[in-house]
Amino acid sequence: MEQPIVTDIELLSKISRPATPADSQIIEDLRDTLAAHHDECVGLAANMIGSLTRIIIVSTEKGDVVMVNPTITKRTGIYMTKEGCLSLTDVHRATRFENVTVVWQDADFTRHMRGFSGYTAQIIQHEVDHLDGKII
Repeated sequence: MEQPIVTDIELLSKISRPATPADSQIIEDLRDTLAAHHDECVGLAANMIGSLTRIIIVSTEKGDVVMVNPTITKRTGIYMTKEGCLSLTDVHRATRFENVTVVWQDADFTRHMRGFSGYTAQIIQHEVDHLDGKII
């Protein structure tokens, strides 16, 4: 079900807990909420819909990818950029990396590891920052 977007900085600043199979409804809520905001949003973290759970969803050229318990294990190619966020007003400066390697589980809790680059890597970094309570 589509959920309202959280703008409470206190909640967004908290570190999210690991997700478990019992959190499957959060995955569906993230999918529905991203679909409802697809014209203005390319990714969401679970805390953006009120759940302090380590789950993100990212729009890619091949479709939306759910990442449960994502961890960025490698970063290369540092750069500065500006980003917006549905949970925040204005555009903010952020340090990002051109290439990242991510380990995560899918919606069925199957483990994956893959490299991402460019804009997709930037989106993943933004959403993982949300899980870590980092506000851009």
